[in-house]
Amino acid sequence: MLWLARRPQAYDLATGLQMGEVASMYRRIVFLLIASVWLVPCGVARDKNKNRLPPYVLSAHTVAVIIDPSAGISIDDPQANRVAQKDVETALINWGRLQPVLSTGTADLIIVVRKGSGRLVSQTISDPRQNGRPGSIDQTGNTTSIGAQHGQQPGLSGDASSGPGMGPGAGPGMGGGMGGPHPQTEIGEADDSFVVYEGGTENPLDHSPAWRYVARDGLLPHTVPAVAEFRKAIAEAEKAAAKTP
Repeated sequence: MLWLARRPQAYDLATGLQMGEVASMYRRIVFLLIASVWLVPCGVARDKNKNRLPPYVLSAHTVAVIIDPSAGISIDDPQANRVAQKDVETALINWGRLQPVLSTGTADLIIVVRKGSGRLVSQTISDPRQNGRPGSIDQTGNTTSIGAQHGQQPGLSGDASSGPGMGPGAGPGMGGGMGGPHPQTEIGEADDSFVVYEGGTENPLDHSPAWRYVARDGLLPHTVPAVAEFRKAIAEAEKAAAKTP
């Protein structure tokens, strides 16, 4: 009888993955880069209609700012997403048009934020408690404080494979998930993202977003360019609406 020796598996020292898994991961990166090149013309075409926002955005009064449920906690900067969330809320309060609230169930709009890693591939820790923040948002002078809130957030999404910003709600009462914290590899999340959805709907993150802004340093503290661009988009939409007979 002929016995064949089992070939030992090779592992990548940097990631701890088998070489076959590493090759598969890099093939996905190449695919994303190629896809981004093909999508550039589409993005230019959409710019012609950038002032077309759904009516519910222009009539909105309240907004809930949440961390992308599919975003992991950065090993290098664990508080990055929470800081970005608070910076966006402060910028919205300073704007004065939209009142930030904590309950996604009562908000007219839901803004999903995610702090980019600056790298195409990054190691993070998935933690379902990121959006489990109790409290209420109040502003006195130049300070923003959080008070007590009771109850849980309603479901945001039930599809775990729908991509960044549209995954299952990871916090309490926010959909499915994989349980407790665990390591994960994020691919293609180099830039900051700011995505606006309609509130008051079932699983709102499963619907098409009303507006999206993805850019390097888009959630930069203090200035928060994403909020500034959102303000411009609303101003342009209102201007265009005023010209419509």
